[in-house]
Formats: sequence, structure tokens, C-alpha cells
Amino acid sequence: MNKVDLSSQLKHYFGFDTFKGDQEAIIRNLLKGRDTFVLMPTGGGKSLCYQLPALLMEGTAIVISPLIALMKNQVDAIRQVSADDGIAHFMNSSLNRAALDQVKTDVLSGRTKLLYVAPESLTKDENIDFLKQVHISFYAVDEAHCISEWGHDFRPEYRRIRPIVNEIGKSPVIALTATATDKVRDDIKKNLGMPDADEFCSSFNRPNLYYEVRPKTKEIDKEIVKFIKQNPGKSGIIYCLSRRKVEELAEVLRANDINARAYHAGMDTPTRTQTQDDFVMDRIDVIVATIAFGMGIDKPDVRFVIHYDIPKSLEGYYQETGRAGRDGGEGKCITFYTYRDLQKLEKFMEGKPVAEQDIGRQLLQETASYAETSVCRRRVLLHYFGEEYTKENCQNCDNCLHPKALTEAKDDLKMALEVIRDIKENFKVPHVLDVLIGNPTEEVIAHKHDDLECFGCGDQKDSRYWNTVLRQALLGGYIYKEVENYGLLKLTDEGRAFIRKPHSFMISLDNDFNSDYVDTDAGGTGALDEELLAMLKSLRKRVSEAKNIPPYVIFQDQSLEAMATVYPLTIEELKTIPGVGEGKAKRYGREFCELICRHCEENEIDRPVDIRVRTVANKSKNKVSIIQSIDRKVDLEMLAKGKGMDFEELLDELDAIVDSGTKLDINYYINSIMDADQIEDIFEYFRESETDDIDDALDELEDEYTEEQIRLVRIKFISELGN
Repeated sequence: MNKVDLSSQLKHYFGFDTFKGDQEAIIRNLLKGRDTFVLMPTGGGKSLCYQLPALLMEGTAIVISPLIALMKNQVDAIRQVSADDGIAHFMNSSLNRAALDQVKTDVLSGRTKLLYVAPESLTKDENIDFLKQVHISFYAVDEAHCISEWGHDFRPEYRRIRPIVNEIGKSPVIALTATATDKVRDDIKKNLGMPDADEFCSSFNRPNLYYEVRPKTKEIDKEIVKFIKQNPGKSGIIYCLSRRKVEELAEVLRANDINARAYHAGMDTPTRTQTQDDFVMDRIDVIVATIAFGMGIDKPDVRFVIHYDIPKSLEGYYQETGRAGRDGGEGKCITFYTYRDLQKLEKFMEGKPVAEQDIGRQLLQETASYAETSVCRRRVLLHYFGEEYTKENCQNCDNCLHPKALTEAKDDLKMALEVIRDIKENFKVPHVLDVLIGNPTEEVIAHKHDDLECFGCGDQKDSRYWNTVLRQALLGGYIYKEVENYGLLKLTDEGRAFIRKPHSFMISLDNDFNSDYVDTDAGGTGALDEELLAMLKSLRKRVSEAKNIPPYVIFQDQSLEAMATVYPLTIEELKTIPGVGEGKAKRYGREFCELICRHCEENEIDRPVDIRVRTVANKSKNKVSIIQSIDRKVDLEMLAKGKGMDFEELLDELDAIVDSGTKLDINYYINSIMDADQIEDIFEYFRESETDDIDDALDELEDEYTEEQIRLVRIKFISELGN
């Protein structure tokens, strides 16, 4: 198929004039029958790499996907490019027998071009027997990092994919992932039996995303409310590390008339599923969540991602911020940072194996470096993933929009490089800093580095300054961290050459988070006619609810913004809009064109703005009532029922009461549901543990006890020993 034909098929099915990045090369490779490995960051357009060839090739493509939510969203989306709903199906445990029979009928008749299958479903004998009857065009393994024990989301059932593919019948394989180190990449290819696969690795740069780090103060809730009020009606995700903070912040947002909902792993499955669906369908504007939320959410129009707490790693940060602006439109990534949060996370690591602590601290330090740096954030982020960003100013992060003055540090860099050389390139950043400033720690003395001539050579400046020098030396390519050895600093050839022949080295001092940051509109895209855009979104929402599909499946924000700029009045004109293919124009175009016609006749514009922050109502009366009931030894389950709460909500209240310093005697209840040995076991865990985090307790106690039992004993523990 020649280039013109492939471009015309892209336009016909998806309404796009051009491919993004490596999409066309990947598709052509697959059309040739070649095994293909794709590393493409979130928002890069991975799905299109197997969707378009599936529509063009003979037979049915089998797409192996780990999440039922992701399957349903993608099937809904692909059905919109065709008049035939049978063009795409999914096959997993959520289907009843009648629905499964319909799927099989459509597949065997040749109607279905894409069949999404959960890895667990793929392993069932009846499904293997069925798929043996199907002409399979190729296999697509989505979220392929799940196959690797070295990946961040290992799933053992992914290891069985290749043997089952061999049993069903060989066809080309395309493996796709948004995150993979070299080790994970090799593991994927080895386990999928595709060692000679052609690799396509896209840039991790997301130019449309705006990165900003703000100081975390007592006014953080107010800042977040103001930010959301300044971005009315836009979809956003706010990540918090604790479930309690998720619940509290969601309540604050609702009190300020923001359509927000909480989401965390402690909720029951139906509630989480409904919340996720409501967000995708635009019935909720803002999700406040732990990291349990995100994977499998195929929502391209998330306009902002806020981190209430600093993430534990840059991998996690990149993946979570990557959920913003996947359609190429506006995406603001705001992170709140305080060094106290870093110290708290480090404390939670205590008690874990030493090697795990070392890795965890190294990851935290990388995150801290990113937060504190005054250098282009995009450059720091890409450098972490092994990619060089050569532009001096990205014009789309807080540091580039508000650059700091540069200081000459030629002599200081030479001094730091010489220290790394003199200690044999065998130590991490903290040790290098200690030698530079002359801090005689036990480790420094043990290695006799206090006897070196370079010991204390940089004592005229503090460790914070030297940290800045080392961070920017890493970015400049003068040193590198040996990741496999927990971050030992090594000199590069450029670093050795610099020692011999120094030249100008300008640095900007790290941010201290004491000064105010200026709000910017950076990274945004806006339609010319805001009122029309709102009306188009409202219409899209009504249509989506009537058809029970996510709004973006009908038209993405990009397309609506273009409509609100050029005012297409006919179906033919609508087909010229980016993202509007022939199928969508015919299926939905009439209503949208009629709305645009009416608006053009009326021609009215109104932009109201109102920002006011409300606090959450005081719950002290409810707490007093709960305390009085416990004093009377009321059964806790009866107490929860009487208060109109579920039991977990009551536990949240009890946590808050004891954490605020009030003593509660719930022994009468605990003794009625647990034996003395169980109570003592959990009690002793909290006594010896450095943290009272429930998730850590569940991990440490090896699933011997329920979360409810652990929380009850924690309340007893805090009451008896803390209050």
C-alpha cells in the first residue's frame, strides 16, 4: 500500500490528515508482517498503531489488554469510525453467555476486525479452541511491560501469551508499552518470542504539557480551589498519597461547588467502577485519587494533573502527569513540594531491606532534584529517561518562563569533578558533598577521605550549593550516575577533559520555595468562541449519555475547538475539521451543524468568573455523639447504621478522633470479634513499626488479617499508647 493510500485511510477512518511521530512507520512494518516493538509515551498514539492496520488487513486482530475498563473504552471508540458496531468486540469475564455468543458469531462471520481479550480469558481452553477457527491478522500485546518481572506492573499471566499464541496459530506480534528500561525491553521481546522484532522508540517529550512545582503551604487547599475555579468545566486529576487526604480534599472541593469525587483502593469495586465511568463520561469534572487511579483510563481530554504530595519516583510522576493532554491539547501539570514530605516518605522506608531502602532513597532524591532545580524541567525529566533535550528554553515550564540569573561556576565544577576522581568514582552524591564541605562522617573517616588534600576544599559554600553544581553537571554530561550500583557518581570523557582544560560553566541556583510563584496560562490552547465551545461540549455530553459512551468518543476537544473557530455549517465542511472522519460526520454531524448555525445567528458571548473558597462544615457534633455512644458501649456496626454510614466511614471517623488526641475505649467491640492472640499480634506490630500506615501493615502481616481488623487495633493502639 503506497503512502497516499495509507494517509487517505487515516483520514477516512479517523479524520486526521497526518500521522504522529513513528505511527506510519510502525503501521507499515506491521502491514509487512513483521514483529514490532513499540515504546511510546502516554499520549503518543499507541492505539492507532494497531487499530488502523487491523481495519486494513484481512482477518481479525487479537488485542491482549490487562484492563476491562480500557477494553470497553477502546471498543466504544473504534465503533465510532464505522457504521457497523460489530467491527470491534471485547471478550472477558464481564460478558454473559448471550453476549459472548454474539461476539463469537460476529468474529466468525468476518465482521469483527479487532477483538480485545484479557490475558486470563486467552488462557481458557474454550477460547483457545474458538480462536483456532479464526483467521488472525496479528496479535497486539498492549501494556507489554506487564510481561516483565523487572517492569513496574508485572502480571504472571502475561508470561503465558507466547505459548498460547503458538497453540492458536502464529501471526505477527506487535508489543506496545509506554514505559520500559533496556532490561524490561529485552525481557518483553524474549518472552514474546520476538527477538528480531523491529524497534520503534519515540521521544518522551510531551511539548503540550506545562510543568510547574509550587511550594506546599498551609494554603494549598485554597490554591487548588482557585486553580480549578480558573479552569471551569475542565477535566482534572489530583493525586494524594493517603486515602484520608483524598477523602478530605474531595469534600473541600465539593463544598466549593466543584464537581469532584474521591477514588482509592479502599473503596468497594462497584463504587470505584462507577466513579471511573462517571469521570470518563464527563459526569465528574475532577477526580481526587491515590495512584490506584489512572491505568486503563482512555480519556484524552484531561486538562490538568495536580500532585498534592511529591511522588515517590520520577517514573510515577511521568506516568501520572502523562494522563494530561493526551489529545495534544492543553495539559497543566502542577506539583506541590515541601522537603518535609520527602522526609516523611524516607521514614516510611525504615524497616525494609537495606537494598530496597537504597533504591527507594535514590528514587526519592531524583524526584527532589527535579522539584528543587531551577533548570528547564523538561530537560531534567527527559535526561532521567536517557533522552537529551537540546533547547535552551522550552517556554512551557515554570523555570523557563521565569528563569533565574546565571552564575559562573567553572572553578567549582572543576573542584567537584576532582573530588569524584580522587575518591575513585565509587561513591554517591551525599558522600561527595561531605568530602567537598569537609564533613567528617563515619563513612568519610572509614575510607580515610578526611586525609585527602581535597577534603573540605569547598567549605566556603554549603551542601545545597554543591548539590546544584552536581545536578547541573549531570545535565551537562560531565558526570553520570551508575544506576545498577545505586547511583555511584562517575566521570564522563567530557568531565575528564574539563578537569584538564576548564571552560565557562554557568549555573542557576536551585529554587528555595520561599518566594511566590506566578500563575501562568502557559501550555493552554483556547477556542476563539468560548460560548460556542461550551454549547458544543454540552451537546456532546447529551449525545454521549443517550448512547452511553464517553463524550470524547463522539468528538475530541481539539475537534470542538476547531468547530468553535471556523464555524462549519454543513456535513462537508465538518469533515474538514481535524479528528472528524466521514463516519463521525455522518453519525453525529447534523446536530452539531444545526447548533453552530443557530449560534452564528444569535452571536452572543459571555464569560463570567467567580472565585470563592469555602471550608468544610464542622463535624464536631457528630464526633461528640460517636464518643458518647462508644462510652455507652454501643455495638460499632449498629452505631454506623444509626449514623447512616458504612463501617469504613465510621472507622475513618474513629481514626480522626483518636488522631486528634481523644481516647476511645473500643475493647468491648474488638474482644467480641477477635481473639486475644490476634489482637496482641497486630498491637505488637504497631508497637515495633516505624509507621502506622495501614497498607504497610497489610504488607508486613502477610494478609493474615483484614484491613478492618488492623484499623480497629490501630485505634486501640493510638488510644492506649498515644492519648
